[in-house]
Amino acid sequence: MAILPSMPEGYTLTELFQRWPEPARPLMALHDVLLRGPSPFSVAERELIAGYVSGLNQCDYCHGIHTYVAEAFGIGEGVMAGLMADIDSAPVDERMKPVLAYVKKLTLTPSRMVDADAQAIYDAGWDERAVHDAAAVCATFNFMNRLVEGTGIKSAGAIPEVRGQRLRDMSYTDFGRQIGIID
Repeated sequence: MAILPSMPEGYTLTELFQRWPEPARPLMALHDVLLRGPSPFSVAERELIAGYVSGLNQCDYCHGIHTYVAEAFGIGEGVMAGLMADIDSAPVDERMKPVLAYVKKLTLTPSRMVDADAQAIYDAGWDERAVHDAAAVCATFNFMNRLVEGTGIKSAGAIPEVRGQRLRDMSYTDFGRQIGIID
């Protein structure tokens, strides 16, 4: 039996949002604020965090989409694969490594966070807003990964590229308008 047997076979997050638009609407706004609004991190870096957290959670659907979007905004091809193997040797900006270590620990062992985890981000030249934004993007994608996995959404075929192209070309709120959940 499928997790949501009333949904069509192979349903995606789009269909889930269309089925229950009320909780999806504020999620679109939150994604716009966190991933496209003002931040010390570029859009590419925030999408990298989103894809990385999703990879840590083994959420193939979100990992694939946000890896595609991060690359579309300028993250080099193969960077995500390198991160998933080892942060220290990954071909990523050195300033991002403590940020990525922070979100990794926050995802995998949140109760073990200590001041030194944030201090490593400060030592790399980031400010408090960066710590906040890293934690907020991390938290949002831990939530989204559980929503996707908990409702039985699976990645298939060209979904990462198709969904990623949409998110590269429009805001999350505009995506919500396109799928008919936001006026």
